[in-house]
Amino acid sequence: MSDPYETTEQHLERLLRRALNSFDLPDSTVEQLGGALAHSSSLHSSHHSSVLHRETYRHTYLLPDGSALSLWELVHSSGRDLTAPRRHELYDDESDAHVAAVRLAGSFSDAPAFGDESPHGDLEILTVLMSAPPVPLPRTYAPDNSADHARRVLRRAENSDRPGEETARLLRAAFAHHITQIFGRQCPVDGRDAGFTLYEHAFLLLDGSELCLWEVEHTATPDGRHMCEVYGDEHAARQAMESRTRIC
Repeated sequence: MSDPYETTEQHLERLLRRALNSFDLPDSTVEQLGGALAHSSSLHSSHHSSVLHRETYRHTYLLPDGSALSLWELVHSSGRDLTAPRRHELYDDESDAHVAAVRLAGSFSDAPAFGDESPHGDLEILTVLMSAPPVPLPRTYAPDNSADHARRVLRRAENSDRPGEETARLLRAAFAHHITQIFGRQCPVDGRDAGFTLYEHAFLLLDGSELCLWEVEHTATPDGRHMCEVYGDEHAARQAMESRTRIC
């Protein structure tokens, strides 16, 4: 993964240049990394199947003050052709990289499809989409740039009815968060398979209260690309998934 003759500056520039989402990295993180003295890269996890090839790499940088800062790189390609172009995504939060990896390996490629395409099959799809989730495990909050994580979740939302400025203002006081995948399935939409994943992003605020964002990732788009929508409550998120199965 690493070139022994590549300087740390060149290594960072290469990562940022090839990542599809490098613009999502906080400016403060990029500025810190600009002064890194050394770096080390290692394979963190991988998944290989007939329909998906995915690896997650951890790039750790030594900063001038003696501290370390890590970037998480998700590299993936789909299909049986191993020579297909590989896509690169970059995250400064391990949990964000994990969510992205689960989206690829656990939801869209590996999960079983819903039954057939008959009216009964369509009814089953809608029933599962709207069904109550299992009782969740107790949350374990992690204090890890949570306010910035909330900002990124809201920024990548493409739906016009996403939570507004009041929610964004409250989340600036988030100091810990917990991510749970509530739902993940593939189902036929408009004659092709589409993937739906629902995440709960729970945030712990400075006053001790909790605030949740519900993120829907799906490929029920005309060109099959991934789309992210964010809602302020679970019911609205599930209604959005249901509507996608009807209008696409």
